[in-house]
Amino acid sequence: MADAHTKKHDYHIIDPSPWPFIGSVGALLMAIGGIVYMRSLGDGNGITMLGIDMSGSWMLVIGTVIVLYTMYAWWADTIREAHAGDHTPVVSMHLRYGMIMFIASEVMFFVAWFWAFFDASLFPDEAAQVAREAYTGGTWPPANIEVLDPLHLPLFNTITLLLSGTTVTWAHHSLLEGDRKGLVWGLVLTVVLGVIFTGVQALEYIEAPFAFKDSIYGATFFMATGFHGFHVLVGTIFLIVCLARALMGHFTEKQHFGFEAAAWYWHFVDVVWLFLFFAVYIWASAGGTIAAH
Repeated sequence: MADAHTKKHDYHIIDPSPWPFIGSVGALLMAIGGIVYMRSLGDGNGITMLGIDMSGSWMLVIGTVIVLYTMYAWWADTIREAHAGDHTPVVSMHLRYGMIMFIASEVMFFVAWFWAFFDASLFPDEAAQVAREAYTGGTWPPANIEVLDPLHLPLFNTITLLLSGTTVTWAHHSLLEGDRKGLVWGLVLTVVLGVIFTGVQALEYIEAPFAFKDSIYGATFFMATGFHGFHVLVGTIFLIVCLARALMGHFTEKQHFGFEAAAWYWHFVDVVWLFLFFAVYIWASAGGTIAAH
């Protein structure tokens, strides 16, 4: 008698999982906690709800911990499903579609920051009026702003990130050829380059001659480059996880979507940085006063 539970299709019906609900609760706590924390920073007043003082960052911290643990546990379940053979070609194709849609949503996220930057840079006086700033002189960067030298730390970071794109591609091709050593060293170099990029950008922020709150120039600059830096940090963590999995022998030549998704994300970060470098650092600083190193 045939086994009634034998799978006769290419799809994978997942077991009931608590992680969507738990992750949603964590995200809600993060959102509320973040709002309350920023409000307490602004006027020093928190919010009391049901007799509980919600001021401070405790709710934000709890929500963040829940979300991080949910990410770990949910992706661990996905890895176990892959090892169990549940990721058939059809399921793998849908995982790729999901990653493509996620990256597309990230593209639109950065489109919003580029839109804000170009709106302020192409119409500087109107932007200054909206931000209740002094007259900019009709120029961008504003007449009273010293800008960063694009051929100094920004150029160094551009070279660093482009090299990291090369090393992650080397790691990918090594995996396809069955070269485990090349896979590991390619990931190690990519992670090191990602850490260097983050460190140099932090140094750039420390040395920046303008601040976030001083002008519309500073606000648009730090929002665009800051969110990109956050994505580099996330991508670096993504690659560190892939490195740990590679050392444990998780990836094979035919099944390695976890690594492939990380490589796609890293290349996306590379491309966004090129746009930032040429638009924010080079084009927008043309004619401005370069700050001394």
